[in-house]
Amino acid sequence: MSRGRKPKWMIDIAIERMHILFENAEKQFPKHPERSNRYVEMAKKLSTKYNTKIPEKWSRRYCKNCGSFLCYGHNSTVRLINENVNIFCGECGHVMKIPYQREKKNKRRANYDSKQKRTDE
Repeated sequence: MSRGRKPKWMIDIAIERMHILFENAEKQFPKHPERSNRYVEMAKKLSTKYNTKIPEKWSRRYCKNCGSFLCYGHNSTVRLINENVNIFCGECGHVMKIPYQREKKNKRRANYDSKQKRTDE
């Protein structure tokens, strides 16, 4: 098979399969967590094979270090620390830090608006 980008229809099917795998992982987690970890592994293989990103909805639902499916409150915790969303993996202890963009933008706008008001007066 030739190297390079795959056709759009193949990529769309791969993304749809990733959605299905993550939904199944979410359903199976309470009874079979090892099965949900396997679904995550399969989705990661799909993303590498078809050179696509895992959909943003699901990209934060697995640990980037150990590859386990994260179910908040069961095997992971979520904290807001220093304008970051920290997701702690309960399996390996890895921390994913995600910037809290919306709050930062609003804070910058508020500072900018207050400076504008001071210069206008």
